[in-house]
Amino acid sequence: MPAPTNSFRGFRAIGIFLLFGAVMASLAGVTLVWRGSRLDRLWALNPRAYVQLAPYGKAAGMAFLLLAATLVSAGVGWFRRRFWGWALAVTIVTIQVVGSLMNAILGSAFKGVIGLILAGILLYFLLRLQVRGFFANAARPKVPR
Repeated sequence: MPAPTNSFRGFRAIGIFLLFGAVMASLAGVTLVWRGSRLDRLWALNPRAYVQLAPYGKAAGMAFLLLAATLVSAGVGWFRRRFWGWALAVTIVTIQVVGSLMNAILGSAFKGVIGLILAGILLYFLLRLQVRGFFANAARPKVPR
């Protein structure tokens, strides 16, 4: 089935990915800021991360909540075809590429390399002319002729 003419392949997937990231960052932030809730059980999915983040408590939680707000903004801008939504998504993924590179160099090489490959592919996709143009064209006002 061909993609609709007002979209491109992967448009919805990336928007959903941004909003899913916002939900996950929100959960992490809430559980770090307000400890002792039933949501703390979610850390069973990644206990190592909790051990690393728990000492920073509210500061780490607030950072995750800020990340969640940024991801929601990017997702909303993405679905509304705003150029700033695309730019914010590119910025977020670029930061992920840098983080994965640092992880590969300083931390877990395997995890870092996998993250670098995945984030690199996503960044390449976002920077393609067709994708960037989709948002640039949406930003232009429609002038009747």
